[in-house]
Amino acid sequence: MSIRIGTASWSHPALIDTGRFYPSEHMSAEERLRFYAMQFPLVEVDSSFYAMTPPSMAHQWAQRTPNDFVMNVKAFRLFTGHQTSPQALPADVRDALPVALRDKSILYYRDVPPELRDVLWARFVDGIAPLRHAGRLGLVHFQFAPWVVRNRAGRAHVAHCVERMPGHTVSVEFRNFSWFDGVNARDTMALQRALGVVHTIVDEPQGFANCVPSIWEVTHGTHALVRMHGRNEHTWNHHGASSSGRFNYRYDDAELEGLAAQIAKLDAPSLNLHVVMNNNAEDFAQANGRQLFETLQAYGADVVLPSSIPSAQRHAA
Repeated sequence: MSIRIGTASWSHPALIDTGRFYPSEHMSAEERLRFYAMQFPLVEVDSSFYAMTPPSMAHQWAQRTPNDFVMNVKAFRLFTGHQTSPQALPADVRDALPVALRDKSILYYRDVPPELRDVLWARFVDGIAPLRHAGRLGLVHFQFAPWVVRNRAGRAHVAHCVERMPGHTVSVEFRNFSWFDGVNARDTMALQRALGVVHTIVDEPQGFANCVPSIWEVTHGTHALVRMHGRNEHTWNHHGASSSGRFNYRYDDAELEGLAAQIAKLDAPSLNLHVVMNNNAEDFAQANGRQLFETLQAYGADVVLPSSIPSAQRHAA
């Protein structure tokens, strides 16, 4: 099993503002990505959740990163059941909406005419194609909205999203407890295996309807995914909290030790495990990511080294 550790985003304002990760606050966007890719072998692209990624942007990302660098991409929010402003849609798609929809403050997937949904799916796939062609694309991550529940409609929508991404490795993350409530957990895991998707193992606060338990199982033949959201139960559902406020949590040494032990138990031949730190307040994700890297190395795990380590040392490791 090879393990790649990375963070959710490399350009979050909360990270840049700390001044602790990047050598200079005046670095350009290109310089920040190049620097990040020397520190971690994996990153999660979160901007694709908020708006379609232009192919030109994905092409630039591929050019600015090493050949062995991997980028997981979050699916567009409309696809995952989240409320979406018409302003987040490409201009031509927005203009093609019926007038009544253009004037709405938010849209849901069901609101958009099927022919425009087809356009959006095609636009999303085209936008990330340069990463795929360059060998940089890892998982396409579908983090479903908390109101996508385990019922017939919910299961059908998950299957629909997977069907729209042929040829891609899709990971699925649920945000409603109904998917894993009691015996439902077994059925949800079976659904993911049947769909051929990567189950997302989450570490997050517990006891809320929009949280799910950590189920340390693998549903895909070649990939597994762990996403660490922190354990700050006080900010998880705080109204109006920013993403960095919601995930304001720094794992301590004992917590990382416990997580490393769980990760090591997933060891299986030919399994590519991605670990994404999403505790994105300040530079907590980057600091914890580096700590986890060292902890897993101490376990003897096959951790993919960052490009900043000389090739001879990488080979020796």
